[in-house]
Order: sequence, then C-alpha cells, then structure tokens
Amino acid sequence: MKFSQSGILHNNQTFVSLMQRVIDIIVIVGSLLAAVLYLGLTWKLQHTTAAVVAVFLFHFTSELDNLYISWRGLSVFKELKKAFVHWFIASSAIFLSVGFVFTDYLKSQQMQLIWFFLAGVLLVSYRLVLRLLLRKLRQSGHNTRTVVIAGAGDLGHKLAFKMQESPSLGLIFKGFYDDSSKPKHPEQVKGNLIQLVADCKAGGIDRVYLALPMRAEERLKWLMKELADTTASVYLVPDIFTFNLLHSRSDVISGIPTISIYDSPIDGSNGIIKRIEDIVFASIILVMISPFLLAIGLAVKFTSKGPILFKQNRYGIDGKPIKVWKFRSMKVMEDGAKVTQATKNDSRLTPIGSFIRRTSLDELPQFFNVITGQMSIVGPRPHAVAHNEEYRKLIEGYMLRHKVKPGITGWAQINGWRGETDTLEKMEKRIEYDLEYIRNWSLWFDVKIIIGTVFKGFINKNAY
Repeated sequence: MKFSQSGILHNNQTFVSLMQRVIDIIVIVGSLLAAVLYLGLTWKLQHTTAAVVAVFLFHFTSELDNLYISWRGLSVFKELKKAFVHWFIASSAIFLSVGFVFTDYLKSQQMQLIWFFLAGVLLVSYRLVLRLLLRKLRQSGHNTRTVVIAGAGDLGHKLAFKMQESPSLGLIFKGFYDDSSKPKHPEQVKGNLIQLVADCKAGGIDRVYLALPMRAEERLKWLMKELADTTASVYLVPDIFTFNLLHSRSDVISGIPTISIYDSPIDGSNGIIKRIEDIVFASIILVMISPFLLAIGLAVKFTSKGPILFKQNRYGIDGKPIKVWKFRSMKVMEDGAKVTQATKNDSRLTPIGSFIRRTSLDELPQFFNVITGQMSIVGPRPHAVAHNEEYRKLIEGYMLRHKVKPGITGWAQINGWRGETDTLEKMEKRIEYDLEYIRNWSLWFDVKIIIGTVFKGFINKNAY
C-alpha cells in the first residue's frame, strides 16, 4: 500500500529554528541601529555592547523557555507572548542597568523606548507572518506530513478529528490500523498492526501515532520494535485522558521524555507575567485603600480587645505554610488543629466583625501578602490548615488547588461559592471552580475575575 508524499519543506524544523534565531539577532541589532540613526546619533561602543548583551539575554531565556521548538499545532498566541516576554526581560535588564548602575553609558531614553517598541513589534510580527505563510503552504499541499494512527479507539478517533478539523497543521490523515475485529469505523481502517509495519517499510508514511490503550503494553512494545526498522517518525499518544488532568504538558529530563498529569500553568514566562500583574495591581490598590486600612485598623482596635491583625496559618503554593493577614473580626484567635468556621450571627464576632466580613474588608491586609509573594490577587482562596487536612481526605484532587498561589479573590468566589461550607457538596463545588481556574488560567481570565469581584465579589449572602 503506497501513499503519495508532498512537502517542499520536508523535515525542515531545524532549518526553521535556525532561521528564527538568526532573524531574532537581526531584529534586535537592527532595531537599535534604526533608533540610533533616526535620532541622528553616532553608533558607539556602548551601542554594540548593549546589542550583544540583549541578544545573549534574549536567546538565553528563550532557550530555557523552549521558544525555538516546533509550534505546529500549538497556540500562536502563546508563541507570540513568549517572544515578547523574553524581549521584555532582556531589554528591561539593560535599561535598569543603565538607569541605576551605568547611568552615563547608554544615553537617550527616547532611543531606548524606540528600540524596545520597534524590536518588540518586529519579533512578534515576523513570527505571525511566518505562521500565516506556513499555514498557506500546508493548506495548498506543501510542507505536509502523511499520517496514520495505530489504534481505532476513542483516543485514536479524537486525534484524527483534531487533525482533520485543522488543515493548517499540514497533517494528512490516511487512516487507522487496528487489530480489533469490530472497529468503530471499519471503512477508515487500512489493516491490522502487521499491515502497518509492512506499509511503513514500503515507504510513504511520514508519521505514525500510537494511540493504543495502556493495557496493550506488550503489543505496543512489539510495534515500536518493528517500526524501528522503518523511516517513519513514531509518536506515542499516552492514554491519559481517563485521569483528571491539570495542565498536562510534556517535558524532557536529560533526554528522557516525560508527561505531566498534574502541573501548574503559572510557570516560566507565565510566572513572570503573573508576578508582574500581582505587583502592579497590588501596589495601585494599596495606595488607593490606604485611608480605609487606617480607618478599619482603628475601628478594630477601639471596639474590642486584642490585636488589629489576625495572622492565620494557611497552605500556600505547593502546600508550603504561610501566614495570611486579616483584620481581626472575632474575639477568638483560632489557629490550631480544630478551626470552627464562622456562621450566621456567630457569637464570636466583634462589634464590627460581622460588617467587615460581610463586605470582605477584613481581607484587605492580604494585599501585603501579595506584595511579599506569598499570595496572588487571583487564585483559590486559602483555607485554614485544619480544614485542608480534613477535606483532602474527603474530596478527590483537593490538594491540586495548591499548584498555584492562593488568592484574595477567585473564580469560585465570584460564582457564589464562598463563606461557610457546612456541607461537603459546597466544598466540592468550590474545589471544582478552583481547578477549572487553574486549567484555564490566563492573564485575561485574571482580569475578568478582578472585574467580577468589583461588581459582585465583595458582598455575598454567604459571607458572614
């Protein structure tokens, strides 16, 4: 069985990656040269030094964050974001150095701004153009890969559907191979696994995706051994979709490929973006609410005995203990093995305790937790340690909410799942929304939650 083969850029990923590295150097150096010439300045040694350092920093951080991988089938937004973030890191390091350390070295802030924006726009723009060009080539039948799938089960059909609905991937699906006597769509099955090996040895198949179930371990080993005698590229598609995945991704450890089942999306460049978001928003908010902090602090001090702030042990990211700050709203300071949640008309509340809890004003000191890096503005709300230890035994995946920093507000809170969790079902719903947030995290999702908190997150019938 023969398959036709097409691809003017066949097996060109190394070339494309090398080309991108060269273009990045040209863009960074060329943008600085353009800025210098535009302002009528003379190119000097400091410009050469700045360009070399910028290129080094950009490529160093980009290599660490896997910018120069094959982006076929991956998010264009994620690629563009990575490119811009790493340019931001490289240029910021230079500008901060010349601003605070080498103050007379790289003169003209106007030149620095032109360099930053011009290079940033070009680094993003040419990648977008390259994406569109490759998409056109693939849609017209060039730069394509002929693909077959071993395994005609649910996993194989899901993979085939994704390929067929995205022609821009350039993956030409030719059919399934399966040993099953009753496959779902027999008209798409080209033969059994023995026939697959024979067709691969005959040539014309570029890629084989192994989508067999985990129980077929022996058959999988045999198939991989046989396909080693062919020129086809072989990809293993792990049957992991039966698990409750949390931001699954692949990684390589000293040449050994791994796949994460439970991981955090806020890592690498995402972690930098999240931290910048927290510092900027928290700093602005603290300046705006400073009069309220002073007024509430005085009210707590003069209406009941005890400290103004209540610092309670909570679990932070990765389950590490942190001290969460709140305005004291109760006459007791529970922080031991047993913590009783606040209830409606709770007798432990101070004269103003009910009001500041109902309006979430007791949470305002947590912006200092954000500044110190213990919390984020948006994330799963931190629970008392005693509650964590109780619910981790009752709710599957409960501790996965600690794969990100806890937040002052969160997706669960603006959807009404806050306050007392007097039933297991209420806590389960809160955890469901927390995990949904982690799976779908983005900067825009955070902004949406912050806006939602402003309009409906401060006051809630369940907060008391």
